[in-house]
Amino acid sequence: MRPRYASGDEPDEERPFWQHRRWQLSAAFLALALCTGTVAALSGGRDANSSVSAPAGPVIGMLGPDGSRPQDCRTDDSAQRLPSEAPRDITWRPLNGAQTPLSASAGPLKTTGPLLWCFAHTPMGAVMAAHTISRQMSGPDWQAVSEQQLVPGLGRDYFDAMRASMPETGPVQTVNALAGFLVLRYSPSTATVRVLVRQANVLYVSLDYIVDWNGVDWQLRPLNSGGLYSRVNPVVSLVGFVLWNEV
Repeated sequence: MRPRYASGDEPDEERPFWQHRRWQLSAAFLALALCTGTVAALSGGRDANSSVSAPAGPVIGMLGPDGSRPQDCRTDDSAQRLPSEAPRDITWRPLNGAQTPLSASAGPLKTTGPLLWCFAHTPMGAVMAAHTISRQMSGPDWQAVSEQQLVPGLGRDYFDAMRASMPETGPVQTVNALAGFLVLRYSPSTATVRVLVRQANVLYVSLDYIVDWNGVDWQLRPLNSGGLYSRVNPVVSLVGFVLWNEV
C-alpha cells in the first residue's frame, strides 16, 4: 500500500492545519497584532530573543562535556554526498494519520515520549528530520515537539500561537502520498529539503522545508510567517527527485 500524506487540494478537515481557513485567518490576525504591538501577548509574552523554558515531560538530551551527542544517539555521519536514492532500510510508520518514513541509519533513531529524534548529521538525516518533525505537528503533542524540534525565534512564536488556535480533531487518513524528495541545498549547519507529494488525481506538488543543525540534532525552521514550509507548487517533471517508491 502506498504511504499517505496531506496536501493542499483537500477539504479543510483533511488538510494540514496550517492550510485551514481558520489558520489563514489567524495568520492575518497576527499580522494585524504585530502592527499594533500586541503580538507578544498572543505568543505568550515571548519575543525572538527571550529564553524558552523547557517543557514538562520528556526532553531531548544535550551535548556531553566533550561535545559529543547525547548517550545512545550515535549515527554514522560519513555519507555527506547528496542522496541519489532512498536508503534501503526505510520502513513506514503511521504518524498522526499518515504513513511517515523512518530509517535505521538516517533516523529518527530514538523515541523519548512523543519526540522522535536523533537524525544522522548528513543530507539524508536532514531529509528524514524534515519529514518526521513536520508530521508530528499534526498530533496532540505538537507543543512539546515545537519547544524542542523547531528553531527558536519569532517564526516559532507565530507558529505556536496559530497552532494553538486550531481545534484538535484527531488524525485524519488522507488520500495523497509521499512520492519522493530532493535536497536543494546542504551544509553541515542547514539544509533545504523539497518534498514531492502525489495527489489522488495523479498530479504532483512540492513544498520546501528548512532544517538547521543545533549541535545535537536537526531542527525544523519555521518561516517568518509561522508556516512550516514554502508555498505548494505543481510539479510537471519528476527529473531530479529521489523517489520513495515506483511511481
